[in-house]
Amino acid sequence: TSGNLLVRAGMIKKSSSGIYMIMPMGKRVLKKIEEIVREEMDAAGAQELLMPAMIPEEIYEKSGRREAFGSNMFALKDRYQKNYVLGPTHEELFTMAAMMKGSSYKDFPYNLYQIQTKFRDETRPRYGLIRVREFIMKDAYSFDIDEAGLHESYMKMFHAYQNIMERCKLNYKIVKADTGAMGGSLSEEFQAITDIGEDVIVTCDGCDFSSNLEITEVIDASEPSDAEEQVMEVVETPNARTMEEVAAFFHKSVNEFVKTLIYTVDGKTMAFLLKGNRELNETKVLKLLKANEMELAPFEEPVGLECPIVMDREVTNMKNFIVGANKTDHHIVNVNLKDFEVEIVADIAQVHEGDICPVCGKPLKFCKGIEVGNTFKLGTKYAKTLGLEYQDVDNKLHPVEMGCYGFGLERCMAAIVEQHNDEAGIIWPASVAPFEVAVVVVSSKDEEQMRIGNELYEALKKEGIDVLLDDRKERPGVKFKDMELIGIPYRITVGRGIQAVSYTHLRAHETE
Repeated sequence: TSGNLLVRAGMIKKSSSGIYMIMPMGKRVLKKIEEIVREEMDAAGAQELLMPAMIPEEIYEKSGRREAFGSNMFALKDRYQKNYVLGPTHEELFTMAAMMKGSSYKDFPYNLYQIQTKFRDETRPRYGLIRVREFIMKDAYSFDIDEAGLHESYMKMFHAYQNIMERCKLNYKIVKADTGAMGGSLSEEFQAITDIGEDVIVTCDGCDFSSNLEITEVIDASEPSDAEEQVMEVVETPNARTMEEVAAFFHKSVNEFVKTLIYTVDGKTMAFLLKGNRELNETKVLKLLKANEMELAPFEEPVGLECPIVMDREVTNMKNFIVGANKTDHHIVNVNLKDFEVEIVADIAQVHEGDICPVCGKPLKFCKGIEVGNTFKLGTKYAKTLGLEYQDVDNKLHPVEMGCYGFGLERCMAAIVEQHNDEAGIIWPASVAPFEVAVVVVSSKDEEQMRIGNELYEALKKEGIDVLLDDRKERPGVKFKDMELIGIPYRITVGRGIQAVSYTHLRAHETE
């Protein structure tokens, strides 16, 4: 929706896959969002600077993140064959900048931020400005001498983000998320709620629990089975290949099956066991194994398997379950935990809607969102790697505690449009609208209408109001439709018999 409306309204224009021009009307909106972000950052005590976009590749190699970013990072060489990358994020450079700012404990705390273009080579750019290869981002970094100071700095940014979201009139939720390539101890996302959102947000009506799908814990509601363990045997299952077909063959529920998924994890073959109705949560697995990447491998079954086995903890409550036999049209029944060696038992399953809330026990609900902002407690990860230290009162050296706070300006713009539109076009909140008022002259050929229109335009400008004068040689209906598509909140219509001025709030259709 947002991509289509922004293009139709002449605010953005696609130049190539995942790369957009921001046209003059769109730039006005973006500038107002930027002003809101800058005001809240400054009010929270952050200092603005500007980092380069082209960065020596060795900096990311030193921090250990070059491999983690992989092909998502744009890479290039200069004329001397030195390797550079286009910055996808700037933790490393901000850490280097902090080294120049001071090393005494008396120099802390402080917060640095920038508003700058980032580059990420997305596999499938889509949804207009929501998933792109080049985007404008505000990123801030706090620096403290201990965890208590980090928490205080973090909460200042947290509240600043709440203010930004509210000033932009976004319906949003704050959700716990995976720290991913950023690392650290805590990540929270500011998600704008919309059906087109890429992220699934897990919520609960019974309490204020809110989490990203990738990290939500699965709570097993079932009781451990007290059935007597039976003798394992191989059973022929002709023409039953899918889980549902096998379940129908045995007249059982898929919950009574255990499926095996074989992956290569950082080059090592591993097996993962889950209940038949579950999917593997790769984010949980990568975090559990402290791994960078995993890829599905050829299919095998757990009995007699000679590779490390990781079992989802829900399986531990099961007895006499059914697994594949690693042989076409055959399955093994009455399988139990003793029949194979498990290396790790952990929560590795994807949560389902209706599962139990880990806080209050009520059913979980799903909704979709666009991640507009995120906040991280990075801790000492980058400080230790890159050597950012401070001297305490006894002149002893300690690593600096860091926080990171990102906000996507164009994503915010798209999210606002997703939430504020109707069949006629965009409905910008006044705080970010390209113009607050449109003065529409019905007939540009009428000298009196033009005189009044220009007077109104100048008077409103003197009052500091963002005003647009529409004196185009177009039919009134075309002008009105364009104003509704663009989404200017208020319209003053100057027409025949100019003793009265019509004042309309778009979508309200009330006249004074």
